[in-house]
Amino acid sequence: MTRSWTLDAADGDLLLRTGVTGRAARLGHRLTIAMMRWRATVEWSGDDPVGAELVVDADSFEVIGSQGGVKGLSGPEKALVRSNALSSLDARRFPQIRYVAGGIEKTTRGYRLAGTLTLRGRRREHVIDLRTEDLGASWQMSAQSRILQLDYGIKPVSLLMGSVQVADEVAVEFEAVHAKGE
Repeated sequence: MTRSWTLDAADGDLLLRTGVTGRAARLGHRLTIAMMRWRATVEWSGDDPVGAELVVDADSFEVIGSQGGVKGLSGPEKALVRSNALSSLDARRFPQIRYVAGGIEKTTRGYRLAGTLTLRGRRREHVIDLRTEDLGASWQMSAQSRILQLDYGIKPVSLLMGSVQVADEVAVEFEAVHAKGE
């Protein structure tokens, strides 16, 4: 029996966490960014997932938290972060971020997804370990992964003549719940 699941932001969270580097890194903010518009589709054959795709609207992010810095981020500073990120992502030209898993392998804690991440027009192979937990009436799924901005042609934002820079490595976290039988 073939079926598919569709999940979106109503089912869970897709978060990005940035770091800070540079001589004056203590002045910078480590950001938590929520991607607000995304859709994941999982194709099933019987009880086994056989394909998965995640599509994220590149301009759908919102800064939801920050750590570090001299003081918290103000509204105008969050708007500047958004403007800088949209420019770095070239979101008008590349409006979607896409991950397509062609290979899915069962593991002791869930599944290993081997696929291709397309970001800012560049494609790279990427492996994600997805943990699953049976909650009775639903499944909880979670994953953590890391990407390097430079691998996708994204120059990390820098301030104060390079003394404060967004770290090249960005942590990506995913967590969602999907009801069984849907």
